[in-house]
Amino acid sequence: MRSTFRTLTGALALTTAAFAAAPALADGEVNIYSYRQPFLIQPLLDAFTADTGIKTNVVFASKGLGERIAAEGDNSPADVLLTVDIGRLDGAKQLGITQPVVSDVVDGNIPAQFRDPEGHWIGLTNRARVVYASKDRVDQDTITYEDLADPKWKGRLCTRSGQHVYTIGLIASMVAHHGAEKTEEWLAGVRENLARKPAGNDRAQVKAIFAGECDIAIGNTYYMGKMETNDKEPEQKEWANSVRILFPNADARGTHVNLAGIVLAKNAPNKDNAVKLIEFLSSSNAQQIYAETNFEYPVTPGVEVSERVQSWGELTPDDLSLADIAKNRKTASELVDKVGFDNGPAS
Repeated sequence: MRSTFRTLTGALALTTAAFAAAPALADGEVNIYSYRQPFLIQPLLDAFTADTGIKTNVVFASKGLGERIAAEGDNSPADVLLTVDIGRLDGAKQLGITQPVVSDVVDGNIPAQFRDPEGHWIGLTNRARVVYASKDRVDQDTITYEDLADPKWKGRLCTRSGQHVYTIGLIASMVAHHGAEKTEEWLAGVRENLARKPAGNDRAQVKAIFAGECDIAIGNTYYMGKMETNDKEPEQKEWANSVRILFPNADARGTHVNLAGIVLAKNAPNKDNAVKLIEFLSSSNAQQIYAETNFEYPVTPGVEVSERVQSWGELTPDDLSLADIAKNRKTASELVDKVGFDNGPAS
């Protein structure tokens, strides 16, 4: 285990103060492992500290945090794990590194469809998996996920890897709605419509549309806000201006949504403070900060989305339980490999 822990630790990109500088058992602190970049969550943590007086210590990494907590075992300093996607939330539960959150506050703030039935993960914000469409080359204003397999899109579609957690979540939702056999047929059709092998992140897909490499792409809603407000890289504003968002299946079952969320670590040394943090993040105040700074959809009822998000159009979310989607992730991953999705079109 020591060897495994050293390997995992060496692979992590730690961006904030190490816990060695802040004893895990100190009063008035909470230790956070985060897949979410520090600049995204800092406004929330600042508000939490101002509200409660509890100091936050954060370790950030793009991967391996769940495995790190598992390797640390009883000695893990982690109180909570902040992450994105139902796959990682459910994956933490499957790793055995979580414990149920028992809180009337959380249960009152977060609807049941955005919580694990056994309390092992809590959804905090929604993002929709939408279609980015070229303003110049795509005339239609509506689309469905099923339409993405229509041959009319042959050579016109871009997306990231089929094995990325965001893509797996969408495919898992298709399995939940249509079954594995029909989803396999659909996924093979989508593969044949690809303009290139799946590559890059969601912003890269919008860049590809701007460059004329494809006409439509699959991506998360909040990337539009990040590009539209990116003063450090103004070319991203041009990418964003070249597309508009289409909400798939808006007139039927609704658009697939996924979660950013949090789990309470199994061996949390500051459990009471960790629960206070989770309760705060579920509050209207924190949800409003999420909405304004990260361009995400609050899950707490009654909290409005930001004006920028409103400008993209109305979201009708698929009310399929995220827990049901999580059950189909393994099948989704197997289908990606079975149809050779990441190899790109056959011809």
